[in-house]
Order: sequence, then C-alpha cells, then structure tokens
Amino acid sequence: MRAKPARGSRLLEDALAALTAALTAARAPWMVIGGIAVIGRGVRRFTTDIDASVRGDAISIARLIEILARKKIAPRIDGAADFARKNLVLLVRHQPTGVDLDVSFAWSAFEHEALAAATDVPFGRARAPMSIPSDLVVYKAIAGRARDLDDIEALLVLYPNIDVARARGRIAELAELAGVPELVTGFDAAVKRARGGRAKTVRRKKRVRRDRTSGA
Repeated sequence: MRAKPARGSRLLEDALAALTAALTAARAPWMVIGGIAVIGRGVRRFTTDIDASVRGDAISIARLIEILARKKIAPRIDGAADFARKNLVLLVRHQPTGVDLDVSFAWSAFEHEALAAATDVPFGRARAPMSIPSDLVVYKAIAGRARDLDDIEALLVLYPNIDVARARGRIAELAELAGVPELVTGFDAAVKRARGGRAKTVRRKKRVRRDRTSGA
C-alpha cells in the first residue's frame, strides 16, 4: 500500500501550484530556488516555505502583487511593497495553506542566466521551473547558512559533474558585491566535504564488489 503524503507536503504542493499559475499568467521569467528546488533536484530534506525568483525588469512590484492576489497569495507584512523595493524580495503568504513564499527580484547577470537555464521539475502534484543544480549551489553559497552549506554538499555529491570552478567564480563575484567574501570559504569547505564523501562512497562500492567476487 502506498503511503499517503504528509499534510505539510500537500500544503507545499498546493501553494507551489498557485504560485506557478500566477507567475505563468504574468509571463515573466521565473523559477523556484531554495529548499523546494533542492528537493526537486533529488536531495532528501525538509522545508516549510517556498523561495522563488522573478526577473526584475519583466514585472513591477505592484503588478506582481496584483497577479499573486488572484491566486490568494497576499503580502504577509505591512508595507510589503516598500520592503520589496528596498530589499528586492516580496514577502507573501498563500492564504488557503498558510505557506510562506519569498519572491525575489532578479537583476544581476548571473540571475538572468540562471533564469534562462531553469528547467521544469515535478514536486508532488505540482510542477514548476527550478534552478539547475550548478546554479543552485551558487544561490545556496550566497545564502550562506549551515543548512545551505549542507545543501551544497548534497548537490555536489549527487551531481559530480557540476563545474565547481565556474560556480566558485560566480560566488566570488556576488560575495564581493555583497561585501561578504567569507562566503567563498563556506563554499570551499562544502566542496571539500562533498569530495571526501564521494571518495568514501567509491571505496565502499569497490569493497562490496570485491567481496562479492571473492565470495566473502
């Protein structure tokens, strides 16, 4: 018997479906980033909210608020429009489910390239454009929290062909602009752990094959 999905998962799916419908109607390039995208790319982890990015020169803040409202997604703080103008992120909530959504405005060259590279990925009953793994590790490095570094490590193990040098260059550029060069150090540490983890996995697989061959 197939297990029923957790209620939290169903709420996220419903909120993501509403966001997808709204931003598809807006005809502005957008994608999911953050925990949902990490899960969509195959990492097993937990999240309770949704992070998305929309191209900043393709839609105004007022227009975005209007379109989201049609799908019952409304600002969750007073002065949300002013906050978005100052911080380039609109803080909203899907009212039927109570799921929080952060919709950031993408203005940098990296963000525009990442939006262009996004691919559609299923998330339960929903489906949405999501950041590809090689760009997702950049977003995670810039966020820089412990959970983000864990996500980078997991993505690098799952996708060993990610161009680490390219990602590191992007991270260095964005970290310098943000005035937090230490973010590169966090990325380097995650890369080191991921490579160590892959090496252990390879050795373990070789040992298992050897044992099977020898009949041990």
